[in-house]
Amino acid sequence: MGICYIFGAGEGNPSSLLKEEDDLVIAADAGIKSLEKLRIKPDIAVGDFDSLGFVPDCNRLIKHPVKKNDTDMMLAVKTGFECGFTKFVLYGGAGGRPDHTFANIQTLTYISKCGGQGFLDLCGFTAAVITDGELSFSESARGTVSVFALSKTARNVDLIGLLYPLKNAVLESGFPLGVSNEFTGKSALIKIGRGTALVIWQGGTEILTV
Repeated sequence: MGICYIFGAGEGNPSSLLKEEDDLVIAADAGIKSLEKLRIKPDIAVGDFDSLGFVPDCNRLIKHPVKKNDTDMMLAVKTGFECGFTKFVLYGGAGGRPDHTFANIQTLTYISKCGGQGFLDLCGFTAAVITDGELSFSESARGTVSVFALSKTARNVDLIGLLYPLKNAVLESGFPLGVSNEFTGKSALIKIGRGTALVIWQGGTEILTV
């Protein structure tokens, strides 16, 4: 199974997108405008389309009522899961209203707790949420990386290959101990033994290793 790319209407969009045959592209409401700039037609358009102002012409359209509990980005993620995808890249989900950006970070948490892996483009930075898991970075990683507990505590935390390493540590949601760490030109590992944590780093997903 490939990658589910979801495009919203905010900031944080690529200049191009290399879509593989087994990938899926979903437009979340007015995110279809972001795709038009890339000259890409989405496989699915999802949302209430209040931001777009009209119902788009799309191969597969899933229209929802304006009054709903899920954001359009969350609806797009749930659609991706229903299609069998577990890896998500969210574009156009940052900038503008800060509450929308935070809602998309919570959407990353939803993806993580459902057993998937999600990444949010933050305009030169990338965010991911880890639940009882890990992220590995290649030697090419440069700049800063921060780790924040989203659950009350994140336990058995290992930060390996970073400027400020940690071993079997505890991060608390009320204290930003993990902010402003740095890559060192070595391969790096961030491991959360128990709990949920937000990781934000400079660069994109190309510096991650499997």
